[in-house]
Amino acid sequence: MENLNYWEFIAGLGIFLLGMHQMESGLKELAGKSFRTLLQKFTNKSWKGILTGTFITSILQSSSLVTLMVLAFLGAGLISLQNSIGVILGANLGTTVTAWIVATLGFKISISSFSLPFIGIGALFYQFFSKRIYLKNFGLLLLGFGFLFFGIDLMKTSIELLAQKMELSQFAEVRLIFFLGLGIVLTALIQSSSASLVILLSALNSDVITLDQAAAATVGANIGTTITVIMGAIGGTPDKKRLASVHFIFNFCTGILIFPFIPYFITVLENSRIGGDHLILLVVFNTLMNLAGIIIFFPFLGFLRSWINQRFKTKKISLTSFIHNVDTSVPEAAIKAVEKELDSVFDRTKFFIKETLGIEAKAGEHESIWQKVLGRSFELIHVYNEIKEIEDEITEYHIKIQSEPISEVEARHLSSLMESLRSMVYSAKAMKGITQNIKELESAERNLPKKFLLRIQDHAKVLFEQIEKLRLEEKENREVPQWLQQLQYQDQIFMEDLYKEAKSHQTDIPFSTLSNVGNEYCRSLYSLGVAVLHWQHPKTESSNLDQPK
Repeated sequence: MENLNYWEFIAGLGIFLLGMHQMESGLKELAGKSFRTLLQKFTNKSWKGILTGTFITSILQSSSLVTLMVLAFLGAGLISLQNSIGVILGANLGTTVTAWIVATLGFKISISSFSLPFIGIGALFYQFFSKRIYLKNFGLLLLGFGFLFFGIDLMKTSIELLAQKMELSQFAEVRLIFFLGLGIVLTALIQSSSASLVILLSALNSDVITLDQAAAATVGANIGTTITVIMGAIGGTPDKKRLASVHFIFNFCTGILIFPFIPYFITVLENSRIGGDHLILLVVFNTLMNLAGIIIFFPFLGFLRSWINQRFKTKKISLTSFIHNVDTSVPEAAIKAVEKELDSVFDRTKFFIKETLGIEAKAGEHESIWQKVLGRSFELIHVYNEIKEIEDEITEYHIKIQSEPISEVEARHLSSLMESLRSMVYSAKAMKGITQNIKELESAERNLPKKFLLRIQDHAKVLFEQIEKLRLEEKENREVPQWLQQLQYQDQIFMEDLYKEAKSHQTDIPFSTLSNVGNEYCRSLYSLGVAVLHWQHPKTESSNLDQPK
């Protein structure tokens, strides 16, 4: 294989993968919310999940992205295991659209000349409309589409040069099992069944491999793509592991059932009306394989769900650290354990608020894969759920303490601690309600909503300093600080200033959304401040610490 231009081939593969990533990013930003809504609302039946998975994947052109989306929804409790299985099966069928586009266009025309206008226009849009979110993402979409076909052209050219110099008969006797393994390894390495299929189409187009060998490698690629879901499920919830197992079982069993009959299927396809074009035949084989898998498995989905639900059962891990080690028969020690648990709740609540507001890092920095794929809200939902779980554990422990003989002073102290816990949960809940609104402000095109969010972020930084200061003070009967009292009316101040600025600035975000953000932000920070007062200063009179109206 000394005649293969390795660097041209590797560059082509890299540009192709980059193009797919750019297309995913552009489509996710242009219609990400719509797809998230689609996943949530139209997967209540297995057949609906299959259709939804097929549709979304055919648009996003990436089964890997869709499977990561489904895993994140499943982990966040926003979609059931039953519904997510259907989406995963549909994603397998939807990803064949990429192969159809490549087979019908990629090898029929001058790809480089076809791709250059998309790259040029897309790059110009992305560069000159960087402040216009929709135009910028549309440019990213065009850029990705152009890169995708330019990468195909480089891979096709390098493989054609190889085919002209090598003796092709040396592959004639290679067993199909070798190509099955090749497809598995190749897809596992590059994490894209679409890229693997493009490589196979290029090799088939240049007659480096035969149609049945390409079909065997396609079966392997279908199995290898399950590695993406398996990696995404490592260390995850039992449901994530169950979904990864179902995906592997489906693709593996489908492949094993079809593999022995590949020569027969290829003969039938070659004798059909479309038998003259091997590229189209390979794509047809890939589509029929995934469709056949769905038809075969669909009647057994109920049994498969029941069976898989018995797997990966794990003992629930307690999120509390102290209360389970202290017997309630010693009320003084038990109350102290509750007090220590509030440290964890406070830290989680503070983290949740800061991350939701985006004041820990600049936009786009230090984002995890889940933040890039789905946005902050779906990652942070885990933090909120943990706060709720800790609340349940402490409440259950509180009931046990109350069954013990405790003094009046201990009862008041315990009541104050529970009031603090409830206030922290109120704080997190108020912030959770505006998570999506915050994302809308972050992606706004007008300066007015952006400045509004910036003002809230700056205000929050100052408030967190005040809250930490209050937390460390040792005074008893602490009076309610002036800054905390003012928070009850701060949202009105925000809106008055906003209306003044609106006289000279436009907004692309409704004022009702801005008002809701200001109101719930003030409610959240006020509740957190109240929580610290109850927690650190249990003798503080709480009659004037009601929730803001």
